[in-house]
Amino acid sequence: MNQSYSADQITVLEGLKAVRKRPGMYIGTTDLKGLHHMCWEIIDNSIDEALAGFCTQVDIVIQEDGYVAVHDNGRGIPVGKHSKTGKSALETVLTVLHAGGKFGDGGYKVSGGLHGVGVSVVNALSDHLVAEVHRDGKVYKQEYSKGDAKGELEIIGDSNRTGTTIKFKPDPSIFETVVFDYSIMKNRIRQQAYLTKGITITITDQRDKQRAKFYFEGGLSSYVLHINQDKKAVSGVFYLDKETDVGQVEISLQYTQSFQETAFSFANNIHTPEGGTHMTGFKSALTRTINTYAREKGILKEKDNNLSSDDVREGLTAVISVKLADPQFEGQTKNKLSNAEMRSAVESTFAEELMYFLQENPKDAKEIIAKCNLAARARLAARAARESVIRKGALEGLTLPGKLADCSTKDPARSELFIVEGDSAGGSAKQGRDRKTQAILPLRGKVLNVEQARLDKILANNEIRSLITALGVGIQDSFNIEKIRYHKIVIMTDADVDGAHICTLLLTLFFRYLKPIIEHGYLYLAKPPLYKMSQGKKSVYAFSDEEKAHFIEHDLDTNKKINVQRYKGLGEMNPDQLWETTMDPTTRTLDKITIDDAERADLVFETLMGSDVLPRKKFIQAHAKDVKNLDI
Repeated sequence: MNQSYSADQITVLEGLKAVRKRPGMYIGTTDLKGLHHMCWEIIDNSIDEALAGFCTQVDIVIQEDGYVAVHDNGRGIPVGKHSKTGKSALETVLTVLHAGGKFGDGGYKVSGGLHGVGVSVVNALSDHLVAEVHRDGKVYKQEYSKGDAKGELEIIGDSNRTGTTIKFKPDPSIFETVVFDYSIMKNRIRQQAYLTKGITITITDQRDKQRAKFYFEGGLSSYVLHINQDKKAVSGVFYLDKETDVGQVEISLQYTQSFQETAFSFANNIHTPEGGTHMTGFKSALTRTINTYAREKGILKEKDNNLSSDDVREGLTAVISVKLADPQFEGQTKNKLSNAEMRSAVESTFAEELMYFLQENPKDAKEIIAKCNLAARARLAARAARESVIRKGALEGLTLPGKLADCSTKDPARSELFIVEGDSAGGSAKQGRDRKTQAILPLRGKVLNVEQARLDKILANNEIRSLITALGVGIQDSFNIEKIRYHKIVIMTDADVDGAHICTLLLTLFFRYLKPIIEHGYLYLAKPPLYKMSQGKKSVYAFSDEEKAHFIEHDLDTNKKINVQRYKGLGEMNPDQLWETTMDPTTRTLDKITIDDAERADLVFETLMGSDVLPRKKFIQAHAKDVKNLDI
């Protein structure tokens, strides 16, 4: 391991330009997601010090004055004069884009963040930033504003330790909000602690005195147990952590009674939601090893077909993490790892260790293969059900459901599908819509809870079958996002408990079986008004109790009678009211459904829609105080 880390190891690729003018190019967005991305960039630099073996503690503080401070006990950013810029290495890292210890030789063997890209971007987008470095027996400090140094690097004292503190306050002229969310940060920090075995990470929110501390000696095995905390396990936890010729491979898995697969992959602590070569190697080894073991033990007979990749992954929770010197990703978003050598490294290492686990734990092996065999039988039943449905012309778009009032345009980019509950709301929507671009699909009653059902049962449900047919994309192995018939799919339910339940059931279906629709940004929630308030010829709509109170106080004459109509359901609205408030593209408000945190989303769906009642009861008790506009 290279102990030296000096100014000469800070490599400059190009200057800092246009970050403030086009922040989205560097941090994705300027909303809440982009705001927190600023934190991730700084925290990732500290994590990289830990991956290099020089940092054991990271402390994050959300201050009352709007600043976030990140402290670590790493080596400290170098402060010597840089040969190319003539500035200190610290100032170079903070003011020059693509300047850091991760582009040349000797700085970092393995890194996740783009040290220098991230911290300079954070600096550029901060109203104020303070850098403090402990190294070489001294304490160094420099302040910045909007990316520019406000003075020279100065020595402010002596120190007997090493480390870096970056304290920054985001520029409110750049971001839509500068209020940090403790829960978002805590969940991300917990994940990083699982992925960086042995590091201690704390987060403190001085605004309301919240604090959390994370330390996981078990690494990914602790992570898997966390994901499965509300699931019923079928097996013990498998874990491997090995150094290979091309990098480190760390994998943990456990089987549960769930019908869903929950798998997360990482490369250098960066989440790769689309997988890549490491995930391909994992899946290949898993399928081959379980089939080999099952045949060796006579559990699979000669006449039996092999278990498929889908069979061996039903109910599986797995985390795959690799660390390598030169990770290659597809695209700017780093969603998919493309290093070919990592596939064979993961495949060979995992296959050997998994076979050993199965042989040493025959009881676990028996339960795992029984689970996989059950999944195989269900798959064959589902295939028969799907083929039966297809023979009847459904799912392929050949015969659209009779209840669908389709739009006249055939251009998916201009087409919208409104999913509404009940015939009454469907009638209003059909009369009020724009027939050229808006299609209406009324659903009768509450759709099936797919969290507790396999595909054969799902395809037997008339309402779900009608929806899948209308979408045109198919389902599971026949799914094809290119065949989608609408680029806006809008769930439009009543603003009451039943409406919220139907909405949740539909979201569960999309998340578990039609996830690419969410990932492509095609799924939305409509926001119908709760109230119509009339006074004489003047009418206004309110979408919340707070908005209603505001209108009464500021927009209406409180000395005169105000007629307030509370909409219990969409069917109570006239077609023209429904169009004006909820469906007209020029006046409506739609909430786009996104998946920013797949692990958190998976846990919420498992908690709320799974078969275990106790976690759901605890969730409701914990969040009941946050519920608004509850009708019983």
